[in-house]
Amino acid sequence: MQSSTTKKSSNMKLTVILFILVLAIIIVPLITQKGAEFGGADGEAEGVITEINPEYEPWFSSLIEPASGEIESLLFASQAALGAGIIGYYIGTTRTKKKMREESLNDNR
Repeated sequence: MQSSTTKKSSNMKLTVILFILVLAIIIVPLITQKGAEFGGADGEAEGVITEINPEYEPWFSSLIEPASGEIESLLFASQAALGAGIIGYYIGTTRTKKKMREESLNDNR
């Protein structure tokens, strides 16, 4: 069985490695693709559809059109953050419940 300090040390190393990987995933494309436009899939899909069928008309339009691209990005990022928070909360509560069950089983022995 690993000691508590060894486990914390390995968790810290894993956290640092994962953080460095996330930074690399963010920074490397910005450095290697200078001047590139990082657009969303919606714009790409619209271009392909128009190319295939120039007379295509969308079935519906947005109910609310954001005032600018920055506001649209903010809303998208907020939606992603909310989803990540919900997933993180679920994982955290599940792990805590599991840990508490294990501790109660160990106490009963």
